[in-house]
Amino acid sequence: MNMVSGTTSREPVVLGVDVGTTVTKAVAFGPDGAALARAARPTVLDRAGPGRYEQDADQVLESVLAVLGELRERVPRPVTALGVTGQGDGLWLVDADGRPVRPAISWLDARSTPILEQWAADGLLEVAYRRTGNYPFPGASGPLLAWLDAHEPAVLDRAATAAYCKDMVVQRLTGLRATDPSDASAPFLDPRTRRYDEDLIAACGLAHRRHLLAPVHDAPHATLDAAAAERTGLPVGLPVIAAPYDLPASAWGAGVRSVGAGLLIVGTTLACQVLRDEVDTTGEPCGLTLNTWQPDRWLRALPAMVGTAALDWVLRLVGAAVSDLPDLLARGRADGLTVLPFFAEAGERAPFVAPRARARMDGLHLGTEPADLVRATCEAIAYSARHCLTAAELTGELTACGGGVGSARWAQIFADALGRPVRVLAGEEIGARGAALAALSVAGGADPDASGWYPPGQRYEPDGPARDRYEAGYARYLEHITQARPAWNRKVDA
Repeated sequence: MNMVSGTTSREPVVLGVDVGTTVTKAVAFGPDGAALARAARPTVLDRAGPGRYEQDADQVLESVLAVLGELRERVPRPVTALGVTGQGDGLWLVDADGRPVRPAISWLDARSTPILEQWAADGLLEVAYRRTGNYPFPGASGPLLAWLDAHEPAVLDRAATAAYCKDMVVQRLTGLRATDPSDASAPFLDPRTRRYDEDLIAACGLAHRRHLLAPVHDAPHATLDAAAAERTGLPVGLPVIAAPYDLPASAWGAGVRSVGAGLLIVGTTLACQVLRDEVDTTGEPCGLTLNTWQPDRWLRALPAMVGTAALDWVLRLVGAAVSDLPDLLARGRADGLTVLPFFAEAGERAPFVAPRARARMDGLHLGTEPADLVRATCEAIAYSARHCLTAAELTGELTACGGGVGSARWAQIFADALGRPVRVLAGEEIGARGAALAALSVAGGADPDASGWYPPGQRYEPDGPARDRYEAGYARYLEHITQARPAWNRKVDA
């Protein structure tokens, strides 16, 4: 990964790190928002058993140190600040020094499903949603804490913090024990007061574990310690900011600033977000209400589980690679095929909650080609985006980012299935850009409103002649979900 031209200047830079589920990315940004250099390292997501997904927190930290060290070598400029974002939810249990007491449990994990089903039967999940605008799912920290309290209490006894990914990283870099209002939003934070809802914690049977919840700061920040400075080459005392986690950080980096505007992230998760100026807890309980760093703005987030992981599974099924996607989409015909792309072992969490949701492919016959299955899956993921964005009440401009919309053909499918224009941002650095903007908001050093910080992207318009076909396909998709949900809701092995 080479730097762009013009990096010999001594103008300061700001670094943004995005710790994803399977890759850690870091970008050095100039004062005008130009990306000067990029670095990336893969991380390992272990399937520790049926429905169990874990990560080695030390290995994740090593990936962060490696990308920071690489950027320091590539861009030998003064560094203003470092912003860190990362995957949300899950459970990163650490001791007082920020070191793991067990492998981190990923947001993809499904082991807490029975606990959630009991909470749903008791009416607790609806109470939680009506109070906070957040509906827990199996990979959320609350039900995972309850599962560990029942099955691994000694582990919780050794822990000092039930941390989130980016907060674990920041603590190891600086010693700071804290979280920000976005990561703390689900499931225990009151989005209006930005304080933990003590009654809700007690109702979940976790009052005796309350001490594990980190203090909530509006903009957590500290300075780089000597050990981290030695490993990365960055200066001791560098401001390090715990940015919002990856969903709101990406909204920040994409320039979603108008109420009603939305962001679609086509990654491992299909994350749909709309900026709101009020907390709305009406309607079918699902999704998240995320605090931003503005006191009167929230993100209505519906992060569906049907992102690129579902497409990867289908590509493996037909013996194809991601590089084959443009050709497959060009040749495929999805007419008569309906895919419900719920391949995650934790089921679905938005725009409805069904921990036992499972994938289906309907309309197959001997004439169905592999390309047809791939195209039908891509269209189904686009229909899921429409389902989520409708529930989130998108009214303004829609921006999209992530690896999925790196394919122009799939980006066009999203515009067609959504029936609205989509502004697609190039590259996969939007989360890191949001982390850098968060760092600038605390440490200063550049103008975050400079035009370069919010790239214009490429605009895709819906194809008029295809409108009727996509409207019919979306209606059929919704009908199949309605038919399937009663079976998913029964407590049987899926």
